[in-house]
This record gives sequence, C-alpha cells and structure tokens, in this order.
Amino acid sequence: MNKCVSKRKTWSNRVVPLKKRGSLVVISAPSGAGKTTLVHELIRRRDDIKFSVSYTTRPARRSEAHGKDYFFVSDREFSLMLSKNCFLESARVFGHWYGTRKKDIEVLLKNGDTVLLEIDWQGARQVRSSAKDAIGIFILPPSLEELERRLRGRGTDSEEVIDRRLRDAISDMTHWDEFDYVLVGEEVENSVKQLEAILNGLGSNNVVSSPEIRSKVKKILKSRDTAS
Repeated sequence: MNKCVSKRKTWSNRVVPLKKRGSLVVISAPSGAGKTTLVHELIRRRDDIKFSVSYTTRPARRSEAHGKDYFFVSDREFSLMLSKNCFLESARVFGHWYGTRKKDIEVLLKNGDTVLLEIDWQGARQVRSSAKDAIGIFILPPSLEELERRLRGRGTDSEEVIDRRLRDAISDMTHWDEFDYVLVGEEVENSVKQLEAILNGLGSNNVVSSPEIRSKVKKILKSRDTAS
C-alpha cells in the first residue's frame, strides 16, 4: 500500500501554484438518483475530466471492476489507511466504509485536471470544509416513486435493503441546499448537458438559489411526504 501523507500536513496547505491546479467537483445524490450513470457518461465525453476512484470495504457488484469503479479493500486495510490519515474524506454508509485518498486527488489537481468526486453528502461536507473552492452538485431523483423503481430495477438488493435505502434517501435529500448546484436526474442526455453547463460556468439555471430549482425540490419533497 502506498504511503500516505503525514498527520501534520493538511489538505489545505498543499503548496501547488494556483495557475497549475485543476478544479475539484463534488457530486452527491441519494442512492438510485442516477449519479453514477451521469458521471460515467460525462467522463466518456470529456477527456479533460477525471474520476477519482474511491476506496470501499463493501463487496463489488457483478458489473464493477477493481480500480475502475472502486478500490475494494478489507476492513483491516481501510482501518490502517484511516490511522495513517490517508483520506480526504471518509464515511460509513449502509454498514461499509467509503473514502477518497488525498494522494490521488493531489496528483490529478497538480496535472490541471477537473476532478470529480462521487461521494455522499457526509463526505461532501468534509471535503468542502477543507477545500473551500470545491464545487458542490447535488442530484435529485424525479420523485420518490421513480427512485424506488430504480432501486428495485437493480435486482441486487433484498426488500429490507431497499426499504433502508429509501429511508436514507429521504434523509439525504434534506441536504440539497448545502450544495452550489442542484439538478434532477431524469433523462440522461439532458442531465449530462446540465452537468457540462455547470462545469463550463453556464449553470445559472441549476444554481441552488434559483426559484425554478427550489420549486422542483419542493415538488420532489412533497412526493416524499405523500409517500410517507
């Protein structure tokens, strides 16, 4: 395992010339909102955007590859990395640990790349507390009913797990206003175009303070209240 940074060093005191640094973009969403699909499609289209692969202790799904979707490690390995202060952010979600290694981010930013982090709101809060210039994007499902349909469509989770994911999704959605931009993950093509607009500095329609965005969020949360 690669060495990690010393505990005496922090994320914010990296000495890298500003003009050479890339930008850090944090994308969060409740499970099933479609963020992974959107992120992968965006990266497929844009060579200047890099995906930071997170570490996790959960088992790999059939469609996932080690080093591409996640670095799949044991609880012992993850605990060791935590003790060495390797992570920019880490969180325990659905009984498994997830984390983003500092060194991976540093290398990409020094190369001038736009770096995407696909993490939950807890991790996003950690990142943005130390990387103040990070851009935060939150993706919402069109409705709670659509979210449930997507989760069931995976065909990988038990009824108990689906129910838990839905409950956690409701909680996750209440953190939407901690981000800079919000988009509703409906049709993939349109959602990717919205992501590109945000990254190109043209995402005024998705800014969190937009009346249109607030209206959409209110409608989605209302569907949540009706369902509950």
